[in-house]
Amino acid sequence: MMPGPGAWEEDYTRRGMLWGGAIHDLPELPPGSRILELGCGNGKAVLAMIDRGWNVTAIDFSSRAVALCRQVFPDPLHSPVMVADARWSPFKNAIFAAVFAIHIIGHMQAPDRQSIAGEMMRVLRPGGLVYFCEFSTADFRFGKGCETEKSTFLRGNNIITHYFSEGEVLDLFFPLTPVVMNTRRRPMRVRGCNLERSEITAVFTLQ
Repeated sequence: MMPGPGAWEEDYTRRGMLWGGAIHDLPELPPGSRILELGCGNGKAVLAMIDRGWNVTAIDFSSRAVALCRQVFPDPLHSPVMVADARWSPFKNAIFAAVFAIHIIGHMQAPDRQSIAGEMMRVLRPGGLVYFCEFSTADFRFGKGCETEKSTFLRGNNIITHYFSEGEVLDLFFPLTPVVMNTRRRPMRVRGCNLERSEITAVFTLQ
C-alpha cells in the first residue's frame, strides 16, 4: 500500500486545523538558520519555528494542508510552503541547517520511511541537525486497527501509523550521530478513561 494525500486531503477539508498544542524539545539553532519541515500539516510546528527567528521552508503532499500552513506566515501570499512529497523532495544537496520530521515518517510503510530518512540526510549540511518525533510502541493506540506490517496499523480513517522503538529510530538514521533521544509519556483522558500517549523525540547530527 503506497500512502498518498487522499485521506489527508479529506481530513483537512472536513476538519480544518487538525493539530494544535505545544511543540516540545525543539533543538537550539541561531536565528536565521535555514530549516526544512517535512509534512508541515496546518503549520502547528512551523509557527513555533518562525517564533524562534528561523528561516523556514515547509512541504506537505496535501494541498489543503499547505493552504492552511501558509496562513501562519506573516505574508501568506509569498510564504515558502509548497506541495511536495518528502520521499522525493525537490531540494539540492546539503542546503539546510536542520530538517524536521514531526509525525510524518510514522504514516509511511517501511520502504518509504527509509526514503524520507535518506532525503533528510541528503539535504542536510555537514554539522546540521535532524529532528524526529513519532509515537512509540508504548502509546495507548499501539495495536489498534489492522496490522499492515510489524508495528504499523491501519485504522478507520484510512491512515496508517507506525509505532517506533528507540533502537529502530537509531537504525533509521544511521550513520548520523545521535545527540539526544527521549521517550516522552503524557497522560490523557479519552471518554472517561485515563490513557497514555508516548512519543519518541530524537536529534541527530551529520558529522
